[in-house]
Amino acid sequence: MCGGRVHSIQTLGTVDGPGVRFVVFMQGCRLRCGYCHNPDTWAETEGTVYMPEALAEKATRYKAYFGEKGGITVSGGEPLLQADFVQKLFKACHQRGIHTCLDTAGSILNGDVEVLLKCTDHVLLDIKFTEDALYRRYAGCSMETPLAFLQLLQKMQIPTTIRQVIVPGLNDTPENIAALSAIVQKYPCIEKTELLPFKKLCIVKYDAMGVPFPFQAYETPSSADMRRLEKMLNT
Repeated sequence: MCGGRVHSIQTLGTVDGPGVRFVVFMQGCRLRCGYCHNPDTWAETEGTVYMPEALAEKATRYKAYFGEKGGITVSGGEPLLQADFVQKLFKACHQRGIHTCLDTAGSILNGDVEVLLKCTDHVLLDIKFTEDALYRRYAGCSMETPLAFLQLLQKMQIPTTIRQVIVPGLNDTPENIAALSAIVQKYPCIEKTELLPFKKLCIVKYDAMGVPFPFQAYETPSSADMRRLEKMLNT
């Protein structure tokens, strides 16, 4: 059985899915999102190698903190790059009575991913933009695969949370919110939609890597602007 490359682990996360989560950040990502907070996860050959059973056992130590809604979340990087490992990890977690959640951009869709989803209880899906041109320019992929991934989630009836980072000057428009709302209304598997403010805390990572931060020129949206967009989304 092959291991998976893990960047880091957060034992008691509260913003990575329902309830309190044991969060595993996988190593490796082929997207280059302009606002990426974890550029140190890009390299696919780095990280610490774990076996799925050992990682599931590690998560089990924190089961008392999960409550009724908590569990394990696998994030990244992009966990779909190591879908076979994550599937084995989730299967081992289910054997221990642990709820599983996948945090992904949905930019990879193949047989291994479909098998993984059969062991996935909840998905956090990033819908980065609602225009294909913005997706291609600022994420490095088209909208086609994430939307196909969402269609599969609907077919498999997997509870889903949609997330979108709001960047002033790019997607903080009524048109984008209307388009996002139309996507949400189309797929009943979507239980929740979260708008997240763009932040620059990750700049220190880019500086340490000697890599320019692509979104240096963009500002963080105000709390008032975020409330305005959330009101539009929920109207």
